[in-house]
Amino acid sequence: MRVLQLHNFYQQAGGEDRVLAAEYALLSSHGHEVFQYTVHNDALNATSSFQLGIKTVWNSDSYRTVRRLIVENAIEIVHVHNTLPLLSPAVYYAAHAQKIPVVQTLHNYRLLCPAATFYRAGAICELCLGKTITYPAMLHRCYRASLPASAAVSTMLAGHTFAGTFRRKVHTYIALTEFARGKFCQGGLPAERIVVKPNFLEQDPGAGGGQGGYALFAGRLTAEKGLAELLDAWAANPQAIPLKIAGDGPLRPFVQERATLLPNIEYLGPCEHARVLALLQSAALLIFPSHWYEGMPMILLEALACGTPAVVFAVGSLNDLIVDFENGIKLPFEGSDTLSSLLKDSGRLARITSLRAGARAYFERHFTAARNYQLLREVYENAMQAPHQT
Repeated sequence: MRVLQLHNFYQQAGGEDRVLAAEYALLSSHGHEVFQYTVHNDALNATSSFQLGIKTVWNSDSYRTVRRLIVENAIEIVHVHNTLPLLSPAVYYAAHAQKIPVVQTLHNYRLLCPAATFYRAGAICELCLGKTITYPAMLHRCYRASLPASAAVSTMLAGHTFAGTFRRKVHTYIALTEFARGKFCQGGLPAERIVVKPNFLEQDPGAGGGQGGYALFAGRLTAEKGLAELLDAWAANPQAIPLKIAGDGPLRPFVQERATLLPNIEYLGPCEHARVLALLQSAALLIFPSHWYEGMPMILLEALACGTPAVVFAVGSLNDLIVDFENGIKLPFEGSDTLSSLLKDSGRLARITSLRAGARAYFERHFTAARNYQLLREVYENAMQAPHQT
């Protein structure tokens, strides 16, 4: 197959970028010719609000470029990862004009929520779910904390919803989990065209032994990741299993201060990817107390690959990724069964840390490159065999 990948990079690198690169390498390793057209949000620094608003809704340059690339490279399938804000949905129309099927990976909830997260003011927010005109997002300035930017995204979503773009110009949507698929169906995308294909690891780090005997948090230090709950739990249990924290973000000063005061917590600062993997292989368990609708955190896949069971809150897609006492455990976000109570229960904690074989086996069943290639190829072949939508 000859595949064209389309992606709009954010200013801060993230999991979507890793998936794009991993799928490029995966397809190339199986003999497919993969082409890319990407733009970067660094260009926003030289773009006026007025220009950005127009490009968010329809970028004529993207339309012309994608049509040209399809013709020049005899593209057979277009795979879109992110269009906001500079590519715009014009790329769907470009592929459609050339009668080339479009696959769109739904890495986040942007088509339903201008902020893409269903998270606002420290809590899950679904005010825009099911609304054609997402006026709450404009009211609360949910995109880039800006009314003009939020209005541009809301206008793009409303205009292309009314035009039928999302229903008629995309052949197949890829949701990362069943939970996400359910949300997109609830939000109005055609259920028959949404398939579930998880992320995967391009390189298998291999299982570790967990000999370090510590719990690990690795990720961005932000409020929605549950840092306050994490630190409070260890503060309340000074004799608990040692905790190591790796990462950077807005809450870094807060984490550093608390770690200095708590002898059972060590803050490691930002770590290179290779070191994070080594930490995972030696960790007894991964602590991932996020309390928003995560997509598919790569750190969880890496933990399972390392044979490291995970402790998560039962929120959103995390319910799909963790199976109690098979590859980790889910805690209710509210109620008496808190992270702090788990740390007090040495028997249950020991049972969780003994799940290394189950965690590794779960990874091998679901998240290997070989398994993902089968799923991705099936998505492409089905899209290419389907009649062209008018």
